[in-house]
Amino acid sequence: MPGRFKLDENLPQGAETLLREGGHDVDTVLGEGLGGERDPTVLAAAASENRIFVTLDLDFADIRSYPPSDHPGIWVLRPHSQSVENVLSLLQGALSVLETEGASNMLWIIEPGRVRIHE
Repeated sequence: MPGRFKLDENLPQGAETLLREGGHDVDTVLGEGLGGERDPTVLAAAASENRIFVTLDLDFADIRSYPPSDHPGIWVLRPHSQSVENVLSLLQGALSVLETEGASNMLWIIEPGRVRIHE
């Protein structure tokens, strides 16, 4: 099932390619001129477009600051190292989970070998 995503500036360009090749609708923070903007501004842009925000920034994993009910979804990738290969592997794994799990209004913490989902 295709999704709508906004990718943070800290993700490799290959993440956009991976999602687009999977049939997903993708925008990027940098592509929209939002590079360097504060976290709430970036998330508000994703929310206004009904997009799941994908990031490596652990600040977005704080459900007190970013309650899942307040946005279309956040995916926080937590690779062992931030190599392009590790990041893309986590993203690919998350897409596999997306085939059977909902992502709307949820926080996904995506780690090697598991996805923790918070509603």
